[in-house]
Amino acid sequence: QVQLVESGGGVVQAGGSLRPACAASGRIFGFNAMGWYRQAPGKQRELVAIISSGGSTNYANSVKDRFTISRDNAKNTVHLQMNSLKPEDTAVYYCNVNLLLGGNYWGQGTQVTVSS
Repeated sequence: QVQLVESGGGVVQAGGSLRPACAASGRIFGFNAMGWYRQAPGKQRELVAIISSGGSTNYANSVKDRFTISRDNAKNTVHLQMNSLKPEDTAVYYCNVNLLLGGNYWGQGTQVTVSS
């Protein structure tokens, strides 16, 4: 069993920054990929950023040059540095991990609200 605990969401004014974190625990023997998704009210969940086991990253076009995903393999943690936040970034942000030995897990979500 694997548990994901997210933290670091909150309320910020447009132009501000947040840095959500996701810590994984349990039967973990390495990750294929770790990522962040988001879901705004009335919209489908969408990929925000993903980082592979080798460190390759991929971002949604809407967040390129503003968000940076990073991972700490020793601590089984993934971060999402979010800068220059916009009201349209408001959503629940979910952590997702895909394990080397199989299994795909989601965090409980953390709310990010950007006021104009």
